[in-house]
Amino acid sequence: MAKLYIVATPIGNLEDITFRAIKTLKEVDFIICEDTRVTKFLLNHFGIEKPFIVANAFNETKTIERIIDKINSGENAALVSDAGTPAISDPGTRLVNAAVKNSIEVIGIPGANAAILALSISGLPTDSFVFEGFLPQKKGRQKKLLHLSEEERTIVLYESTYRIEKLILELNQYIPERQIVIARELTKKFEEVWRGKPSDILSSLKDKILKGEFVVIIAPKDFIM
Repeated sequence: MAKLYIVATPIGNLEDITFRAIKTLKEVDFIICEDTRVTKFLLNHFGIEKPFIVANAFNETKTIERIIDKINSGENAALVSDAGTPAISDPGTRLVNAAVKNSIEVIGIPGANAAILALSISGLPTDSFVFEGFLPQKKGRQKKLLHLSEEERTIVLYESTYRIEKLILELNQYIPERQIVIARELTKKFEEVWRGKPSDILSSLKDKILKGEFVVIIAPKDFIM
């Protein structure tokens, strides 16, 4: 029986890919990706050429049946996201569920993950944490922030270039005394990390051009550095 491999890829620095990931990508029959341009750049770097099926947030549901049919016909597949581990705040969960329902073996190939990397360098408690990914953009956002203000575990959030300043302003409103760590462009050339209370970080980011992807780590309620 052919298999579905869930392959983690680098979040920035291409040297972070594992030997096992390279071996798997070389051996599968086709690769499922979010954006062929991004994945081709990675594969070209390692001299790998494979056919693609694009499955992203917009068409994932429509492509699942085709992917399952190909695997059932004997073709091994690898699922990758643009960066990091598939299905973690990225497409992939529906495909994995479909594979399981069709008795297809799903094998994970571990590697880079921005949330875990940011946690490891945060200096905040990591024995218990909650991963919230991206907060709702509009409906339910304030309710979620209010709920998180009472959270007794470390909180991990993702945020985009376009909303990071808004998020910090909201954290300054809901949890002004909480310690936070913000990591930008992890493993990349312009990697930066800011630490402090929301007001401290707002001051640090003043006049900076905030580009890239951000991981926000929030200390537990009543935590003291």
